[in-house]
Amino acid sequence: MINNIKTVFSIKDLENLSGIKAHTIRIWEKRYNILEPMRTDTNIRFYNLQNLQKLLNITLLHEYGYKISKIATYPDEKIPQLVREIISKKNSQNYAITSFKMAMMNFDQELFFNTFDWLISEKTFKEVFKEHFLPLLKELGLLWQSETITPANEHFMSHLIKQKILIYTESLQIRKPTKTDRIFVLSLPLNEIHQIGLLYLQYEILDRGYKTIYLGESMPIENLQDLTKHFENITFISFMTVQPDRSVINQYVKSMGQKLLQNNNEIWLMGKMVEHIDQKVLTDKIRIFDSMEETINMI
Repeated sequence: MINNIKTVFSIKDLENLSGIKAHTIRIWEKRYNILEPMRTDTNIRFYNLQNLQKLLNITLLHEYGYKISKIATYPDEKIPQLVREIISKKNSQNYAITSFKMAMMNFDQELFFNTFDWLISEKTFKEVFKEHFLPLLKELGLLWQSETITPANEHFMSHLIKQKILIYTESLQIRKPTKTDRIFVLSLPLNEIHQIGLLYLQYEILDRGYKTIYLGESMPIENLQDLTKHFENITFISFMTVQPDRSVINQYVKSMGQKLLQNNNEIWLMGKMVEHIDQKVLTDKIRIFDSMEETINMI
């Protein structure tokens, strides 16, 4: 079952998680004996979490200039020790993402929090999100699609990231808005559940002094329409990652325009599915954005 927690990995899984080609891993095994894979009855290699952790640590050392031939001579306990020394220099972006991956694979909340605390002691939350969480989330999507990780792994990590966004968002929500010319309403279409991008965008909008109303996932257009009775100058923002389906997306956007565009309102759309929106559907009040950065710059 795909939902089972994954503790055994193929060499392709190791390639996906470490970024080191399977061919290279085999060479490192054969020439330097850096990993000790187990084998099935039919002699197919497989690896456990300890193998994965060791490979991720070796990959980090290799990126920092250590030769594989030298790493191979170290006793097992020296490799994580050297990694900790690199960490202590407070300059390893790759370490943080590697550490988050290991937290995910081991369902280790403590490792996630320790890694985050280390980063936030040196960076702003915006920097942590853009430099570490965003690349990590993109990679998790690919790892999930290739079945290298299970939904349990992905949900565990996504929840922890959401939790951090919400904590930092709450500190902004208690402030009185400094800009009152516009209000931002954030929601997702029906059956769309990918919230992290929308949650982070709320943080950025609040940080710029605007009021936000966060409605979250699976919000019908008719319910968004209710907001137009209470507020003017609304910017409706929606992420379309997997929904609406490309066969109905143009009609969906037209319907949004018909029901929401009054009182100087606007609609901003982003996400993977917006590439299927016909340009004819767009107006100066309905805009699509190619990236989070582009959207943030428009606020």
